[in-house]
Amino acid sequence: MSDVNEPQPDKTAEGGSDPVPGPDSGGATPAQYSAGGAPAASAPVGEVRETGTCILLTVVTLGFYTWYWYYKTHEEMKQHTGTGIGGPVALILAIFVGVVMPFFSSHEVGGLYERRGEARPVSAVTGLWALLLGWFFFVGAIVWFVKTNRALNDYWRSVGASSEG
Repeated sequence: MSDVNEPQPDKTAEGGSDPVPGPDSGGATPAQYSAGGAPAASAPVGEVRETGTCILLTVVTLGFYTWYWYYKTHEEMKQHTGTGIGGPVALILAIFVGVVMPFFSSHEVGGLYERRGEARPVSAVTGLWALLLGWFFFVGAIVWFVKTNRALNDYWRSVGASSEG
């Protein structure tokens, strides 16, 4: 028989004071905690950007809107989670080695879901659409963007973003 007064094992995050959620933690789920174990409920939420509008702006601006999209989305993800490459690095990469950005973007969007304990709807592999079929009338680039932007918008909506974008 175990004694009720026995000390219970400490369920704190490494080096932190917040309890790590467990199966008997009163309903707390991994989605409520950022990578560092701190509550993510008060983290800034990103903006929902309609996919069709983004594609139209990309065409009208001869592709320059993509730099803005990379900057804003990566900055919002970094502010929300505290991890990632952030807006300035994303912009520099987009300008100088833009071919890597579909991989980074899809990877980070997938990471948002993974931190909540959910399956990644997109990953770095999703970037292959843009790389392998991007040259064919931009079909691959459009498929990549639709998949990645939809996953990002769905995530932002799930944490309280307005769809009015």
